Amino acid sequence: MELLQLVIGGLANGCIYGLVALGFVMIYKSSEGVNFAQGDMMMLGAFIALGFGNTDQMGLPFGLAVMCAMVLMFGISWGVERVVVRQIFGQPQFALVILTIALGFVFRFVAGSIWGYTPLVLETPFAGQNLRGGGIVISLADLVTIGVTLVLTVALWAFFAFTKIGLAAQAASQNQMAAYIVGVPVMRVNSLIWGLSGAVATVAGVLYATRGAIDPNIGLLGIKAFAAAVIGGLGSLPGALLGGLIIGVIEPVAGRYAPGELAKMSPYIIMLIVLVTRPGGLFSQIQMKKV
Repeated sequence: MELLQLVIGGLANGCIYGLVALGFVMIYKSSEGVNFAQGDMMMLGAFIALGFGNTDQMGLPFGLAVMCAMVLMFGISWGVERVVVRQIFGQPQFALVILTIALGFVFRFVAGSIWGYTPLVLETPFAGQNLRGGGIVISLADLVTIGVTLVLTVALWAFFAFTKIGLAAQAASQNQMAAYIVGVPVMRVNSLIWGLSGAVATVAGVLYATRGAIDPNIGLLGIKAFAAAVIGGLGSLPGALLGGLIIGVIEPVAGRYAPGELAKMSPYIIMLIVLVTRPGGLFSQIQMKKV
């Protein structure tokens, strides 16, 4: 029974890792670049939602506060791509890695300057509500987290698989110059994908905040989310969710039954095993690059 309780809680944590990993995958699918500020975008989105929703600030209803935060983070992420990331277009991918790491520091500084470094709590309509049955306690926040994550994953998969913009984003990742020549608005598509990744990160941040307090350092969760994306396969949206769930479940189980240091290292041990045995990830999408 204790193991089942750990697994259920781990699934909810894993969904949050998976949502942040979806942001990594979205940007990778459109540009073959990696945004290491994705975790900090999650953190900033959570604080913006807190600013819109908490009664001592703007006091909007929870759902409206989340929607406003998603729209604002879409605009911020879109602007970051237009104003900052676009300046290194054509440079080696390593330049994007360094740039986004620096952006992460900026986001943490901005959040700390506005909201401070003391952990804050986002007011939610389902805080403290639990479902009990068979000796197992499941929080309503966990169920909401799992449900929202599944819906978002399916929606994003359908977006990339069936919409013109999603297909254009994948074409641009194959060969940006060729896509541009045949009429794909590569720059516009990249901006849109960055905006969407910011909105998705906001959802992840809000779901994280429903389960505990937030502070500027929660953006470091992006490191585990990147491991989740690598485990699942950087080109696969379902793989990102699967990788997040694997890490989410392994963490509490290892924390309960394994030595302390091994428990902390467990996500990265799994990532190492996957990289050695299946370098492309569990859902690797091996395809010839069109040039």
